[in-house]
Amino acid sequence: MKARIFLDTNIMLDLLGERYPYYEAVAKIASLADRGKISIYVSALSYATVNYFLTKYEDQKTARTKLRKFKVLSEISNLDASILERSLSSDFADFEDAIQYHCALKSKCSIILSRNQKDFKLSQIPVMSAEEYLVSLKDR
Repeated sequence: MKARIFLDTNIMLDLLGERYPYYEAVAKIASLADRGKISIYVSALSYATVNYFLTKYEDQKTARTKLRKFKVLSEISNLDASILERSLSSDFADFEDAIQYHCALKSKCSIILSRNQKDFKLSQIPVMSAEEYLVSLKDR
């Protein structure tokens, strides 16, 4: 069974915004998904957030094209009333992180990739950076 990897918004933005020095590791993970080696999941909320930031640096058409291409590689974790209720009731300090976490749980992801691991202290799912995830693959 393929690994189900959840990408936090900052990881998705690193990829689509080609943000260095983080881009290279995330691009390798996207390549694994493109080749069918892993499945990557993102929340529906991340699409809106990433679009907002991308359009600060490039035009709307380019941002939408990037999002459409990324959609082919990824699965979208639905954001519904049950996710919002769990997130509102959670002990996560940051509401957006709670939403990401509960989307990952609902999508049955085995790992969350984030550059803000400290924000996921309460996670029952392992949380690591893109670089750490790639190293973990070499150790297998």
